[in-house]
Amino acid sequence: MEKHQIKYGDKLISFELERKNVKNVNLNIKPDMTITVSASEKVPLDFIYGFVKGKGAWITKNIKDFESVQPYKQSEREYVSGESYKYLGKQYRLRVRTVEQKEEVKYFRGFLYLYVKAQDNYSRKAKLMEEWYRTKVKNTFEKSLVKMYPLVEKYGVAKPGVELRTMKARWGSALVDTNTILLNTELIKAPKHCIDYVVLHELIHFKYNDHSDSFYKMLYSLMPDWEKRKAILDEEIVREL
Repeated sequence: MEKHQIKYGDKLISFELERKNVKNVNLNIKPDMTITVSASEKVPLDFIYGFVKGKGAWITKNIKDFESVQPYKQSEREYVSGESYKYLGKQYRLRVRTVEQKEEVKYFRGFLYLYVKAQDNYSRKAKLMEEWYRTKVKNTFEKSLVKMYPLVEKYGVAKPGVELRTMKARWGSALVDTNTILLNTELIKAPKHCIDYVVLHELIHFKYNDHSDSFYKMLYSLMPDWEKRKAILDEEIVREL
């Protein structure tokens, strides 16, 4: 692929050009924010530059959207007894225990128990905790979707799939083109009714892909207390990220 740049306002837009046997000039932005353009050998370079520049506003908006869902690095954990973990709105202290048989994670009466064969095996402890959280995230979010989807089904919204990602600036995102809801794994720290709010919020975007009056009118009608749920996320959960 050839690498090119054009100036759009005070910004430089870099893109990769692939010459292939296609009828139209096609532009695509990947989740890693790489911009690719495909066009046949017959299309002049000047035309392609003009095409990309004409898409400048759309490119800028989508790059900004992708930036907000880029994974972020969480603060380092040591996975030792006494560390604090939030799960579904409640705080749990970690207790690490040595076992000879099954390694696992359980939660009980305010504590998370990490059973591991070697307490000095950092990578194993990290993997066990990650797998436990991942399983809880997947199950919890899918149950929320099952609960919330019937509210929008009657409006002709097709049931979307769910993808998970740890994000730095969003609780969720409706990927309309792929009929998918992208949910922030950090939501597992929030109470279930707050998770339900985020899921419903994104579901409504498949009916109104904006934040128009129609969007909020539908949100209010389906979840009158959504602002209280959002406030818990913004004021209590965000502080601990």
